[in-house]
Amino acid sequence: MNPSQVVEALQELIQTNRKGSDALYEAEVDLAECENSLDTVEAKSFISATGSVAERTAQAKLEASEARLARDLAKARVNRIRTKLKIIESEIMAHATMSKIMQAKMKL
Repeated sequence: MNPSQVVEALQELIQTNRKGSDALYEAEVDLAECENSLDTVEAKSFISATGSVAERTAQAKLEASEARLARDLAKARVNRIRTKLKIIESEIMAHATMSKIMQAKMKL
């Protein structure tokens, strides 16, 4: 890689990182909405159910299963985006290091 390629790669990674930050925010908002939906479904189901506390809890969990799945998928999406952002940050650091090494070699 030559210096201009390193700079170009760094610029691309920084842009991707910015987009990732926006995507993470959107995913976190979606997760919060899913968690709210899950809590609402469970609470309404628990209140309307009859029987012992254990039976009402089981009924509420059963009725909230789709909302729980949506929440779990939203969590997985948030975690995936966070993982991708960490990878991008590592790549940025690697390219920055390569750039410094190239600068040092040019001075020699």
